[in-house]
Amino acid sequence: MSDTRENRPLADLLGGLATDISMLFRKEVQLAKVEASEKVSQALAGVASIAIGGVLALGALGVFLTAVVALLAAFLVSQGMGPTLANALSAIVVTVVVGLAGWVSISKGVSALKANNLNMNRTAASLGRDADVVKERL
Repeated sequence: MSDTRENRPLADLLGGLATDISMLFRKEVQLAKVEASEKVSQALAGVASIAIGGVLALGALGVFLTAVVALLAAFLVSQGMGPTLANALSAIVVTVVVGLAGWVSISKGVSALKANNLNMNRTAASLGRDADVVKERL
């Protein structure tokens, strides 16, 4: 029994191919939209979590750093330094250490939100497969 595709005119075959490619393109656009939406949701959830954690930790950090400054100042006073100078030096030391830790943390957060982590891998792979199928048909 012969295949019905063999008996179809070239115009019908090309029309069918155009329809198939058009439908495929629409489905790929839908996939891209869904995947982009998922990636945006993931990024927003990460940003919201970072913001909430940052706000909550900020109060605790302020109290803790005040205690560290007071302890360091008390130690320096016990070593013979004047109280005013001990307080100032303690505050400077704690500020530098916490500032460096904050810079490291911000750098990690920014690198986690870079574009390469938000790639649409499934869409790219699907488009590659579709291009291969179209090449085979042509």
